[in-house]
Amino acid sequence: MKKIKNREEKKAVLLLDDGRLFRGTEFGAIGESIGEVCFNTGMTGYQEILTDPSYAKQMVTMTAPHIGNYGINSEDVESEKIQVSGFIIKEESFIPSNWRSEISLAEYLKKQNVVGIKNIDTRALTKHIRDNGAMNGIISSKTVNIDELASKLNDAPSMEGLDLAKIVSTKKIYQWSEKGRYKIAAIDFGIKKNILRLLESFDCSVTVFPAKTKAHEILSYDPDGVFLSNGPGDPAAVGYGIETIKKLLGVKPIFGICLGHQLLALSLGAKTFKLKFGHRGINHPVKNINLGTIEITSQNHGFAVDLDSLPKNILSTHINLNDNTSAGIECTDYPAFSVQYHPESSPGPHDSRYLFKKFIGMMDA
Repeated sequence: MKKIKNREEKKAVLLLDDGRLFRGTEFGAIGESIGEVCFNTGMTGYQEILTDPSYAKQMVTMTAPHIGNYGINSEDVESEKIQVSGFIIKEESFIPSNWRSEISLAEYLKKQNVVGIKNIDTRALTKHIRDNGAMNGIISSKTVNIDELASKLNDAPSMEGLDLAKIVSTKKIYQWSEKGRYKIAAIDFGIKKNILRLLESFDCSVTVFPAKTKAHEILSYDPDGVFLSNGPGDPAAVGYGIETIKKLLGVKPIFGICLGHQLLALSLGAKTFKLKFGHRGINHPVKNINLGTIEITSQNHGFAVDLDSLPKNILSTHINLNDNTSAGIECTDYPAFSVQYHPESSPGPHDSRYLFKKFIGMMDA
């Protein structure tokens, strides 16, 4: 063990579902945690990643080797708490250097009782996930008894079939912004705060509804448009959301992002499937098919829309250039469109914020 700040760090382990074992040291809270192990290729943005509800029940591996160098502040959050079930890094930065920093990353994790592990070979872990697919794992800094941890891991459910939107969604309707030319009903399947900030910046008055809100209740608000948010889990498991969207189609303009994209596709008759290891990072190239232009995008999803299952009334508008999976659709019968990636970024580039203007244009039509 090596000494840091006059105390010894405890040993920690990460055990994967297929038996692969990584040994490191504690990071954050002491304890155990189980989740689907995935990786994010962004070099920055760890605070936004940690607080993104789309990462619920997942343990995120940062591929950048040095994490925590600019600390944590109270502004760059995408929800009210850390959403990941575990955090995996190569090397911790012990001295944050940024004028906005309020606490260190390790202190932030401890404060919210989030278990992490550091000083492991994150390159080897990332390659293992790429080769073998995303899988469940368990981090422990409480015990390193591998047989005991393997027994607990065997009982963990797969991400397929899990409805996590109902867990992260708001439990009651709330008003994000009261003033604005356009009234937006945002259905919260795990909505990020920067989506709400951007809608407000486009002169929208935004009311946020729980994921299980019925269509008639949303329509009683008389919105000009409906926004379908990002969120975690298997889209096919969110049956209540699919049924609500079916009843809203053709009644109000609809714009969906990430899980909202998948739910829109499902409501129109398409299918979804689980990706081998998902898309998570802030430099993913997407082609706008209509314009022939390339956008560099922020992405975070483990499922995708099956392009071969699209009905004739759905156009494929965007393609992920890394693997040619669906990155955007638009309905020809109704004013409804969606993208798989995150035009609100946070973290990431701002190439795709024109999509919010497109939503405004639909409401003006």
